[in-house]
Amino acid sequence: MQKKVTFITQAGIIAALYVVLTMFVQTVNLASGAIQFRVSEALCVLPFFTPAGIPGVVVGCFLSNILLASPLPDVIFGTLATAIGAVLSYMLRKHRFLVTLPPVFANALIIPFVLKFAYHVDGALWFFMLTVGAGEVLACVGVGSLLITALMPVRSRIFGDAYSPKNTVS
Repeated sequence: MQKKVTFITQAGIIAALYVVLTMFVQTVNLASGAIQFRVSEALCVLPFFTPAGIPGVVVGCFLSNILLASPLPDVIFGTLATAIGAVLSYMLRKHRFLVTLPPVFANALIIPFVLKFAYHVDGALWFFMLTVGAGEVLACVGVGSLLITALMPVRSRIFGDAYSPKNTVS
C-alpha cells in the first residue's frame, strides 16, 4: 500500500511541476508553436529515477495542452509524443545519457505533423522537425542532463527505493 501511495504522490508532483513549468514558459509564448522551448519536457528524464515519472509527465502534458486551449489533435498527439518519450526513457534508464534522447526523437517526429495539420502552420515538415527537435535537445538533453546531475546526490531521499544505482551506466 505504501508503494502505491508513494508512486501516486510522485506522479502527481511531477504532473504538477510539468504544468507549472509549461505555464511559466507560455508567458513568453514558447510552450507551443513552430519555435518552442517547453522546459517542462526536461522532466521526461525522471523515469531514470522512478517509473512514476511516466504517468507524471503524461498527465502533466495532457493537462498543460488542455490549459493552453490546444486543438484536440495536439492534446492527443502531443501527449502521445511525451508518453512515447517517457516510456522509452524508462526503458533506457540504465544509460544516463541515452535516457535524454527518446523525448527528442518522439517529439521531433510527431509534433511537426501537429503543427502542420492542427495549427495549419505554413512551412516544411523538415523545418518543423529541426525546430521542435532543437527545442527538445535544449530541454531534454541540456536541462534534463542538469536535472539528473542535480538529483543524483539526493535520489534516494526523493525517489526512495525506486532508484537502483547499481545497474546504471554513466
